[in-house]
Amino acid sequence: MLKSNKRVLAFATLASFAVSSVAFAQDAGDTASGKRFSVVGGATLLEPTNRSANDGVEVDGGPAPTASVSYNFTDNISAELWGALDKFDHRVRNDAGKVGTVEQQPIALSGQYHFGQADNTFRPFVGLGYHHSNISGEDLNPGGEHVSLSTPKGAIGTVGVDMNITPTWFARADARYLRSRADVNQAGVSTGQELKLDPWTVGVGIGARF
Repeated sequence: MLKSNKRVLAFATLASFAVSSVAFAQDAGDTASGKRFSVVGGATLLEPTNRSANDGVEVDGGPAPTASVSYNFTDNISAELWGALDKFDHRVRNDAGKVGTVEQQPIALSGQYHFGQADNTFRPFVGLGYHHSNISGEDLNPGGEHVSLSTPKGAIGTVGVDMNITPTWFARADARYLRSRADVNQAGVSTGQELKLDPWTVGVGIGARF
């Protein structure tokens, strides 16, 4: 029940942000820059942080290409769809050594606020939204019953900065925190255990507005 309430709260937060953004956009009119869409492609390193909360089990991070598409309600307020274009590979270890591997591919929808004017050289931004990660390739109990993970879902927070190169092109650096928990199943039956990932991501990329 607690998990369900948290998910509902996250959806409600995002929905209220989207509604307020649309209302603001209607009041403010068109963007001063005339740029409604933004796209970014780059590389991201994902690193799980809650290692000590998994009874000695540690999950290593890894890199993957990522991309985002944003709709700009105004020059300051936008909605972003962000995700990994390939899977993040993770090695799972305990005190005895390597346990196995698992892959995940997150996707997230966030509302964002960009500070300053559209033509400022540097434009920091913050965001809040909701994500889920597709889990695949679980190889966590070699030679034994299959161990699988449920789909991690939760809130995502973003901080970043854009550096304008031209009125169209810009460079981006960002960091994201994903509240991410997965239930552990063995032979299709829940073990009652929860794997706490809660990763940070750090990414860089090149984007365009049009």
